[in-house]
Amino acid sequence: MRTNFDQLLEAGAHFGHLKRKWNPAMAPYIYMERNGIHIIDLNKTVVKVEEAAEALKNLARSGRKILFVGTKKQAQEVIAAHAQEIGMPYITERWAGGMLTNFPTIRKAVKKMSQIDKMMTDGTMDNVSKREKLQITRQREKLEKNLGSIAEMTRLPSAIFVVDVIEEKIAVAEANRLGIPVFAIVDTNSNPNNIDFVIPANDDATKAIDVILGAVCDAIKEGLEERKVEKADEEAAQEQAAAEAPAPKERRQRIRKAAPKAEAEKVAGQKAPEEAKEEAE
Repeated sequence: MRTNFDQLLEAGAHFGHLKRKWNPAMAPYIYMERNGIHIIDLNKTVVKVEEAAEALKNLARSGRKILFVGTKKQAQEVIAAHAQEIGMPYITERWAGGMLTNFPTIRKAVKKMSQIDKMMTDGTMDNVSKREKLQITRQREKLEKNLGSIAEMTRLPSAIFVVDVIEEKIAVAEANRLGIPVFAIVDTNSNPNNIDFVIPANDDATKAIDVILGAVCDAIKEGLEERKVEKADEEAAQEQAAAEAPAPKERRQRIRKAAPKAEAEKVAGQKAPEEAKEEAE
């Protein structure tokens, strides 16, 4: 699904914040002011969505992970739905400080969930007191709520997609520190300077967020499909090469047969100059 001007307009993506709350760095993306509210130039939004979608598609095609981040109420369900559809990690609960910069610790917390799950299945939980069992269960629920959506993210993501850069300023700062590209929906009250791929739009409207995420996630899906096709072609080519290659025994026989012939040609080559010399005399 490619986004277009009419879809964004209908979703209310053009509504910015009050003029007095604006960030001057967003001036290039503002079309006009109406009743004290800035109106975003949706023509530029369409272009920026397409640029971001193409970049994300290329990342997905190369097998890399994109982390989606949006903890505000308007974005939580939309992000979870789209990220789950394409199999990408996401954060919709509170951003834990160090999620990126202290990733090994986060991975330990995720492994803790697996350990608790194992305790529940192998009968270990039957040997602990009722109070301890309750504490462990609550710990598991808390970990699942905060980190369950990134359980499959075994390494740092290659990019993050953020809804509301003010709300997710810690995530943006950590990504900037590690050199991880940041894609973001940026409203008129936000600073776009630390964002690699700026998508100027209303970050408070659920419909606008849904339209933009739908477009970029469709592009990611295309990238994933292309990756599958490329891998299938590579595997088919490898199988064909293996089938056409001679067996080891057959290859050795060919080498043995070729050796006497090569030796004979070598000897003939050495005799030729001597014969030529005799004829000259």
